[in-house]
Amino acid sequence: MNDLVARARELRPLLTAEAAQGETDRRLTDKSVRALDDAGLFRLGTPARFGGHEASLRTLLDIGAEAGEADGATSWVLTLVNACGWVVSLFPERAQEDVFGADARAKIAGALAPTARAERVPGGYRVGGRWPYASGIAHAGWALLGIPVGESGEPAMALVPARDYGIEHTWAVAGMRGTGSDTVVADELFVPEHRVVRTAALLERVSVFAPYLTVVLAAPQLGLGRAALRLVREAASAKGVTGTAYARQADSAVFQVRFAEAALKIDTAHLHSARAADDVDAALSSGEPMTELARARVHGDIGLAVQSVVDAIGILVAAHGTGGFADGHPLQRIWRDANFALTHAMAQPAVNHEIYGKALLGVRPNITAML
Repeated sequence: MNDLVARARELRPLLTAEAAQGETDRRLTDKSVRALDDAGLFRLGTPARFGGHEASLRTLLDIGAEAGEADGATSWVLTLVNACGWVVSLFPERAQEDVFGADARAKIAGALAPTARAERVPGGYRVGGRWPYASGIAHAGWALLGIPVGESGEPAMALVPARDYGIEHTWAVAGMRGTGSDTVVADELFVPEHRVVRTAALLERVSVFAPYLTVVLAAPQLGLGRAALRLVREAASAKGVTGTAYARQADSAVFQVRFAEAALKIDTAHLHSARAADDVDAALSSGEPMTELARARVHGDIGLAVQSVVDAIGILVAAHGTGGFADGHPLQRIWRDANFALTHAMAQPAVNHEIYGKALLGVRPNITAML
C-alpha cells in the first residue's frame, strides 16, 4: 500500500496547480479527477474481486492527507468517494455487481441524511426528494442517498445510478468550494430492493461502520495542516516582523514559540487519527466487533484531531501575518477549508467528545445511533 501513498505524493504538484481553478468552478477540475483516476486512487475502497485495492483505512487516511497537502477540496472528494465505495462493498452481492461489475472504476458520491421520501412498492421503493451536500457528485456514476423507510421512517441508504437523478448547483459556500457538494434531485425514482440497505442493519452487522466514516473526515485536515506549516516555515526565513527589528520571522522568539505550538498540534492530530484508523483496521482484520467504548474513542480521537489542526492553522495564519489573507494566497484557502470542514456533522469536536465522555462514564443512551 506504500506504493499508493507514493502515487498520491507524486500527484501533489498537479493537484496544487489545479486547486484555484477547482475553487472557481466549485468542483474539481477534470484534469485532477482524471489524474487521480488513472493512478487508481478512487478504487481504495473497491473490493479486490472487482479490481479494487481493498485498502486499509490507514492507507486511505495517509493518501487523503497527501492529497490534502495539495488541496483540501481534492482530498475531501477523494476520501469521501472512496468511503462510499467501501460502503457499497457492504451491500448485497447483486448491488455490488450492478456498480463494480459494470465498471470497476465506478465512483460513488453520497448524501446519507434521510431528507427525502420513500414509499414501499412491489420489488423495491419509490423515492423522491432533494439530497444536499453530495461531495463530488459531478464526477460520480452512482449516488448513495439517505431515505426513510418503514412506518417509523427508519434511516436507510439507496444506491442509485446517475442516469436516474439530476443535480442542482447549490454549492455556494465560504470553504471547500472545490468539492462541488451540490444537491441531488429525483422524483418518482424506483430503487430495487437489493439496492436499499437499512442503516441500523449495517451498524449491527459491521461494528466499525460509523467509526470508519468518522476517521476519513480527518484526512483532508491533516494535509491542510501540513501545508500551512510548510508555507509558513518557508516564508519565515525571508519575511520580517513588522514593527520590530527582526528581519526574519524565524529569528523571533515569539514566532518560534507559536510555530512550535502549531507543529505540536498537528503532530497530535496525526497521532490520534492514526490510532483511530489502526483501531478500526484491527477490528476489520480480526473480525471481532469493536466495543462501544472503543468506537466512542474513535469519535473522541477524530474530534480532537480536527480541532487541533484548525487551532494550529489559526496560529500559523496569525503568526504569518495579514498577507496570508490576500486573494490568491494559499493560506487563506487553507484556513477557510479547514474551518468549514469542521462543521460536518460527524466531525464536530464537541459532539464527538460528548459521545466519548458518555461512553467513558457509562451514561446511556448515547446521543447518536451512528456509533
